[in-house]
Amino acid sequence: MVALPEQLFYNTGIATYVWVLTNRKPLERKGKVQMVDATSFWAPMRKSLGDKRREIPREKADEIVKLLRDFEEGEYVKISPTTHFGFRKITVECPLRLNFQARAERIALLEEQRVFQALAQSKRKGDAGAAEEAAGQALQEGIRKLLHDLPDTLFKDRETFQETLKARAEKAWVKLSPPLVKVILSALSERDETAAICRDKDGNPEPDTELRDTESVPLSESIETFFQREVKPHVPNAWIDTSKRDEKDHQVGVIGYEINFNRYFYKYKPPRSLEEIEADIRAIEQDIVQMLSEVTGSRGLTQL
Repeated sequence: MVALPEQLFYNTGIATYVWVLTNRKPLERKGKVQMVDATSFWAPMRKSLGDKRREIPREKADEIVKLLRDFEEGEYVKISPTTHFGFRKITVECPLRLNFQARAERIALLEEQRVFQALAQSKRKGDAGAAEEAAGQALQEGIRKLLHDLPDTLFKDRETFQETLKARAEKAWVKLSPPLVKVILSALSERDETAAICRDKDGNPEPDTELRDTESVPLSESIETFFQREVKPHVPNAWIDTSKRDEKDHQVGVIGYEINFNRYFYKYKPPRSLEEIEADIRAIEQDIVQMLSEVTGSRGLTQL
C-alpha cells in the first residue's frame, strides 16, 4: 500500500492510497503487507486546478517504485505480516441493574406507553367497539389506582417488586397481561448501579443495552486472554456475547482489518518552548499598540 500526498486531484483534497494486489507474490513477500509512506513525495503546481495543488514529479515517482521493489524497511517503508492488521470485534455485555418505585412522576410515564394507550382503543365498530373501549378505559383506571396504592418504597430487586405488584393486582382484581407488566416495569424503573442484577427466567443476567460495548482483539491473541486482561479488571461483571460470530469461520467475534498509516509513520514533533511562544505574544502586542496609535493618531499610548 502506498500513501500518496494530499491535494493530488481536481475535486478532492483527501488522502489517497494505491493498493498493489497480486496472487503471484514471491516467497519473501507472501503473507506480508508493505506500506510505503509517500505523502511527502510531491512538488507544488505552478497553477492550482481546484483542489489539485500538488503533483508527483517523475523522479519522485521513480523513487516510490524503487522503494516498492527493494522491499526493505526504512524511514518510508514498513513491512508487517497480514495478521498484524486483523482483529476480531467482540461484543461485551454488562448486567442490567434497575430500581423500581411507584412515584407520581414515574407512574405518569405509563401514559406514554403505546401498549397502555391501546387498551382504550378498538378496531371494531359500533356497539362492540364502544364496549371494548369502555372495558379498556376501566382497566386503565384500575391500573392507575393500583399503582398509586403501591407503597412508595424504593425496590432494588426486580423480582421482589414484581411479586409485590402481582400480589396487589390480584387483591385489586386487576388482570395484568405480560405486555402490561413489561410496560409498567419500564415506566417505574431507573438504572441504578447499586441495584440487584436483573435476570431472565433461567437465572442468567440480562444485558444492559446502554452499557453494551465492543472490543477489537488482535488475531494473534486469544479472545479470552484479552478479555481477562483488558476488560475484567475494570468491569468484573461483564461477559462476551458468544452469539456474535463471524460468518466464515463461525468463531466468536467478527473478523475485520484496519491499516492506520499514522500509527506506523508518526513522527513526534516537540512543542515550541515557552520562551518562543512568549516572544511571539510580545511581538503581537507591539503590533497591536502600533496599529492603535495609527488609528487614533495618539503618540501617548503606552506599551502593553
